[in-house]
Amino acid sequence: MSAKSVAVRLLSRREHSAFEIRDKLQKRDFDEAEIVQAITELQQGGWLSDERFAEAYIRMRQLKGFGPIRIAMELSERGVDECIVDEYLRADDAAWQQTLVQQYQKKYRNKAIADYSDKAKRIRFLQYRGFPLDQIYQVVS
Repeated sequence: MSAKSVAVRLLSRREHSAFEIRDKLQKRDFDEAEIVQAITELQQGGWLSDERFAEAYIRMRQLKGFGPIRIAMELSERGVDECIVDEYLRADDAAWQQTLVQQYQKKYRNKAIADYSDKAKRIRFLQYRGFPLDQIYQVVS
C-alpha cells in the first residue's frame, strides 16, 4: 500500500493537517521522499488543506465549549501555520462571548458565587477552557 493511499484513507474519515498526515505516515515507516510526494500531490489535488482543517477544527472545538486561546494552542500543536489560525479564529468575534456564557451557565447554572475562592475556581475553569481574561471577568462579575 502506498503512502498516498494510506493518507487518502485517513482523510476520508476526517480532515487532517499536513503535519498530522506526515506524522501518521512516519509512524507507518514510509520513506520520507514518498511522504513528501504524497502530501504534495494531495495538497495540489485539493484533498489536503490546512485551511479547511483549521476551519473544521475550530468549529468542532467551539461547539464543545472551548475558547479561542485553547483552540489556537491546539492548532499550533497540530502544525497549522499561525497566519491560518489568525485568519479563521477571529478571537474578537461575538460568538466566543456566547460560547463563554453558555459554558458558564452549563457549569454553574444560576448559583451565586459563595466566596473569593469559588470565584477564583470559576475563573480558572474558564481560563482552562481557553477564554480571554477580560471576557471571563465580564461574565463572572
